[in-house]
Amino acid sequence: MKNSQPIVSLMQAQSYERTLLRTAVEELLQPWGGLKGFIKPGDRVLLKPNLLTGSRPDKECTTRAELVYTIAQMVMDLGGKPFLGDSPAFGSAKGVAIANGYQPLISELNLPIVDFHGQRYQTVSQEFNHLLLCKEAMEADVVINLPKVKSHSQLTLTLGVKNLFGCVPGKMKAWWHMEAGKDLNRFAQMLVETARTINPDLTIIDGIIGHEGNGPSGGEPRQLGVLGAATNVFALDRAIVDILQVTPQSVPTIAAQARLGLCADTTQIHFPLLQPTTLQVDDWKLPDALVPIDFGMPRIIQSTFKHLYIRWIQEPMRAYTNAVGK
Repeated sequence: MKNSQPIVSLMQAQSYERTLLRTAVEELLQPWGGLKGFIKPGDRVLLKPNLLTGSRPDKECTTRAELVYTIAQMVMDLGGKPFLGDSPAFGSAKGVAIANGYQPLISELNLPIVDFHGQRYQTVSQEFNHLLLCKEAMEADVVINLPKVKSHSQLTLTLGVKNLFGCVPGKMKAWWHMEAGKDLNRFAQMLVETARTINPDLTIIDGIIGHEGNGPSGGEPRQLGVLGAATNVFALDRAIVDILQVTPQSVPTIAAQARLGLCADTTQIHFPLLQPTTLQVDDWKLPDALVPIDFGMPRIIQSTFKHLYIRWIQEPMRAYTNAVGK
């Protein structure tokens, strides 16, 4: 962990309007002296949003473009060089981003978007003594993790730790579902070890509008009105669980981080702005039922063909249609 007592900054925020959002993020980051405490001129800064899918752009399945725009602009104002990266299960990072309204952001800021490429990195774990992770994250000067608050039909919730699974490149994620997915506790530990190895410098979670129910993409939008930030992703996730009033042990990643001694309880956290109890909601919807995390070989083959179809046929056709339409 980055602090002996981790700091989690929480606040109410109801709007994605750019001026209001910029003001909110600046206030959110005040406990660390603002974003300037993280960025030096010339730093290459990876912005890692949740770019799950381009198929439901009106259902809040991904981190909102307005939040990514705000952070990218703030990084540029400090002389940093932001770039956007993810490794969606289906399609390319750029294709999913554009489908979710990122094109104005990309064009206005000339923001590069990269698909991740893998390289093996050592970990501190005995069980997972190496992980294939994207070199773009591991070699960036600064990593800013930008997850979305969502329910998840396999892991109950997906927050900051799970978002960093996007730094596992390409179909390697499906391999982990097959290799570790037979044991949910082991899979959750792999997610925690991935997050611990990437060790993001800052996590800012988009909870202004969340995604509840049968997520990560089959649920519905829910106005939550929350922004959260921390240098310790495990502490932030633990605080969000309290806001949603979800039993911590029912969330496999929270249970795994507790077993590993990574912020098991909110009493270990300093909250300089609002406490989780101030922001609590009573009726956050979890999945109707949890489905197995394990991917069999037929599903991996099917998902591989779906990824290739979207990446090399559907996305180019959409881009061509849009270009012709102009």
